[in-house]
Amino acid sequence: MAEPMGFFTDTTVCIGCKACEVACKQWNQLPSANGGLNTLSGDSYDNTRRLDGIHWRHVKFIEQFPESRQDGRWLLMSDVCKHCVHAGCLEVCPTGAIIRTEFDTVVIQSNACNGCRDCIGACPFGVIDINPVSNTAQKCTLCYDRLQGGLEPACSKACPTKSIQFGTIRELHTKAQARVEQLHQAGENRAYLYGADEKMLGGLNSFYLLVDKPEVYRLPPDPKLPSRNLVPGSLYALLGAIMVGLGGIFNFRNRSASQSGEPRP
Repeated sequence: MAEPMGFFTDTTVCIGCKACEVACKQWNQLPSANGGLNTLSGDSYDNTRRLDGIHWRHVKFIEQFPESRQDGRWLLMSDVCKHCVHAGCLEVCPTGAIIRTEFDTVVIQSNACNGCRDCIGACPFGVIDINPVSNTAQKCTLCYDRLQGGLEPACSKACPTKSIQFGTIRELHTKAQARVEQLHQAGENRAYLYGADEKMLGGLNSFYLLVDKPEVYRLPPDPKLPSRNLVPGSLYALLGAIMVGLGGIFNFRNRSASQSGEPRP
C-alpha cells in the first residue's frame, strides 16, 4: 500500500478565486447546476452553496464585518471530502460500493452504488449527495484516476496561492505545523489545525488551518461515527420491543378473560 495521501488547506491564503471548483468540474466532467445558469445564492459571493453530488469542491465565503468596528475580515475556505481515516460512509455502505484505496483515500464506485443514501446520513460533514445524472451517491475521489497515473489532483494543481496543498500526510503535517508556528510568531494566535490528529475520526486525510471556531466555517467541532450511536440505539430498540411485547401480552390476557367471562385482573 502506498503512503497515505491527502490535502492540507491553509485557509489564510485562499483568495476565493474558485479555480479549484472549476478544475474539479472540468476534470471529473461534473454537470452544471440550474441548467448552467450562474446564479448567486445570496450568501456573499457563493454560487455553489454546498458540497453535493455535482459539486465536489466548494469555496465558502464568510464575511465578518461588525457595524461598529472597522477591522472586519473575510474568511475563505475551499471545502472538500475529508477522506476520514475512520469513515462513516464506508462503515454503513450495504453494497461495498465505498472503498479505501491504496492511497488511504475513500472512493465511491458508481457501478456498485444502489442509491440507498445511507452514506449521506452517515457523513458528519454533509459531503455526499446524489448525482442527478447517474442517480448514484458521489463525492470527491481525490482524483483517484490522476493519482494512479502519478498526477496531482486537479484542484490543488489549479490553486494559484497554494492554499490547497497535496502530498503525503506525513509531509503535510510537517508543513502545517510549521505554518501554524509562523502565523503565531506573526501575531495570528488564532491559527490552529482542524482534523490533523487522530482525535477526530482517526485523523482527516484532508485537514485545515483555521483562524476561528469550526462552527464559523460550518464544520462540526466534534464529528462522530454512526457506530457511536449503535449501542444506545440498540438499547432503545430493545426496550421498545419489550414494551410492545408486554403490551401485546396484556391485551391478549384481557381479551381472553373477556371472552371467557372471567373478571379482568
